[in-house]
Amino acid sequence: MKLDDTLISKAIVEEFMKDFLKFMEVDVAIVGAGPAGMITGYYLAKKKRKVVIFERKLSVGGGMWGGGMMFNKIVVQKTAKPILEEIGVSLKEYKKGYYIADSIETVSTLSSRTVKSGVKIFNLILVEDVMIRKEKITGLVLNWNAVSLANLHIDPLAIRAKFVVDSTGHSAEVARIIVRKLGKKLFTETGDLLGEKPMWAEIGERLIVENSKEVYPGLYVAGMAANAVFGAPRMGPIFGGMLLSGKRVAELLLERLK
Repeated sequence: MKLDDTLISKAIVEEFMKDFLKFMEVDVAIVGAGPAGMITGYYLAKKKRKVVIFERKLSVGGGMWGGGMMFNKIVVQKTAKPILEEIGVSLKEYKKGYYIADSIETVSTLSSRTVKSGVKIFNLILVEDVMIRKEKITGLVLNWNAVSLANLHIDPLAIRAKFVVDSTGHSAEVARIIVRKLGKKLFTETGDLLGEKPMWAEIGERLIVENSKEVYPGLYVAGMAANAVFGAPRMGPIFGGMLLSGKRVAELLLERLK
């Protein structure tokens, strides 16, 4: 078989554009393909909701790849164990209630199961703005991350979503856009991002689930973005709260999408 270089290029461009056009109007748009964002998408897509995730980096998985200080192991607690078992990640009990998983296996398995559930992930895309109609977030404004890195002035494109999830980690990028563009209108004590507190795994893991909720009409926060918005501690290399946070946001959105 003789390979045609131009045909290869045409296949990539044509099929990418089909996907991009298909996911320009969705039930839920998730910003950030870390563990919380992918789990949110996974549980939504299992219930046949149309979900897209935009990730500005080349790779998905957030900070989970590196485990703790580049030791590629992660810890999850007993309450999050069923989520990893469901998607097929191998777990080893270290001490009672503490389970160890390989970070590489976890991210690769989670990303595969998320995509196979029906979620579409676009990497290298930056969310630079939001669309607001009648004081509700109704979509996202997108550009290539390379455009931002090169400091080029290139106008963006927009997609429509019934709901948006900010799972951008410590930076809480979408919530930050709301404050910068509209003022202190978040559902926090001050209306502003309260900022994450110093590491305290026990409190951080508990509060991250409580904080995983709507933070502005149509906008939910999941994962570390939830604690960054509501002023709770970071947790370090224990990831059960991230998984439970993503599942909780999916459950809340499924109720809203009925």
